[in-house]
Amino acid sequence: MCYRNILYTMKNKKLKLVCPVERVIDAIGGKWKIIILFHLMGATKRFNELRRLMPEVTQRMLTRQLRELEECGIVKRKVYAQVPPKVEYSLTELGLSLNSVLDVLHDWGLKNIDVLERKNDKNTEA
Repeated sequence: MCYRNILYTMKNKKLKLVCPVERVIDAIGGKWKIIILFHLMGATKRFNELRRLMPEVTQRMLTRQLRELEECGIVKRKVYAQVPPKVEYSLTELGLSLNSVLDVLHDWGLKNIDVLERKNDKNTEA
């Protein structure tokens, strides 16, 4: 548990310690969520556009990750009543508030790409 900025919330009439970092990781953690958010930063995307941008993710996993982001209020899903069905995904206001965080992650990745690639290469060889 993190010890900075611990919040206390009432749940079921009990005082509970809540770490903001843990809550953020609960919402956007996982292998694909941050990548999804990064792709949605620029514009609204349809499901198959996201699939093309992330060829390694399975359809089932992409669907699951989008649903979880939607449940957290980070991603908005818009369904158009037409045939064939058209579904678009975009960031909500809450999701847009993550842009500065995603920019920092992107910049850190650029700065450290050599170290990260070497580590990835070692893991691939094993």
